[in-house]
Amino acid sequence: MIKHTIPPVYDANSRILVLGSFPSVKSREQQFFYGHKQNRFWKVLAGILECEVPQTIEEKKAMLLANHIVWDVIRSCEIEGSSDASIRDVVPNDLSEILKIADIQTIYTNGGKAYELYCKYIYPANGIKAHKLPSTSPANAGYSLDRLKEAWAEIKE
Repeated sequence: MIKHTIPPVYDANSRILVLGSFPSVKSREQQFFYGHKQNRFWKVLAGILECEVPQTIEEKKAMLLANHIVWDVIRSCEIEGSSDASIRDVVPNDLSEILKIADIQTIYTNGGKAYELYCKYIYPANGIKAHKLPSTSPANAGYSLDRLKEAWAEIKE
C-alpha cells in the first residue's frame, strides 16, 4: 500500500479545489504535485492565469495559494508506477478539513480517473458535485496544450 504524503495547498481564502487521482512516481520523489516534466498541469495553469510557469515548489505553492488548491482524491492505494489504470484498494482523502476552513465554491477533477474516484468515494460523503476536466497527464495525448488550456479556462470564471 502506497500512502499519499503531500499535504494539500490551501488557506482560508481558497475557493477552488482541483483534485488529481494520486501522485505519480516523480511527484512522490519530489514531494510535490505534478512533478513529471511531461505533465502539463503547471503550463496549463500558468497559461490560463497569464503568468510565468512556476519552477520551484515555493513558486508553485504561491501560485496555488493565489488562485486555487490542489490535492488528490486518494489517501492511499495499491498502484503500479504512475498508472491510474492500475489503482486498486483505494482509501480516499478526507476533504472535510479543507471544506471547513476554506469557502470552496467549485471542485474540479484533473482527468477521468480522479472524477470516477471522486464520484465513488467522496461525493457520497460530501454531496458536492465535481466538474471533470481533461487530464494534464502526458498519457492524455489526445489533448494538445492549447486544447487543455481552453478546457481548463473554466476554472478562472
